[in-house]
Amino acid sequence: MSSNTVQSSGSAVPAAPPVRSSGLTWWKALATGAVGAVVVNLIVLAAAKLAGASLLVVDGGEEHPIGVGGVIGASVVPLVIGTGAALLLALWKPVFLRIGQYVGGGLALLSVAGPLSSDSDGGTVAALSLMHITLGVAVVLTLQLSRRRH
Repeated sequence: MSSNTVQSSGSAVPAAPPVRSSGLTWWKALATGAVGAVVVNLIVLAAAKLAGASLLVVDGGEEHPIGVGGVIGASVVPLVIGTGAALLLALWKPVFLRIGQYVGGGLALLSVAGPLSSDSDGGTVAALSLMHITLGVAVVLTLQLSRRRH
């Protein structure tokens, strides 16, 4: 009899495989999500530049250029704060991972109203809107990577 079977009333029954979690640890999920959001948003920025978007946002009569540093900061900071809070709360109650997915994804989608209401050219509005949507998807996927562990 092999070590993978259990003797039960005279017949061999295969033993259950060991339980293994397939999700990432909280810090690996957070780092993966942040890096993924930055990479995708930088690709969107590059595509917008190649397409001829001005990448200028007018706020209060002042023009604010959208650059690489701003895209990285706007991709990492909200994701790390929001998903980090959900991941910490999930250590107490795992349901906060699902709640964080709904809240984080929803807030990112609602934030698309900012670019849509800005006084910018169509290419800039489209690029910024896509970056906001990308952040929402990154939040949901980051928390999903961790949910598999719980």
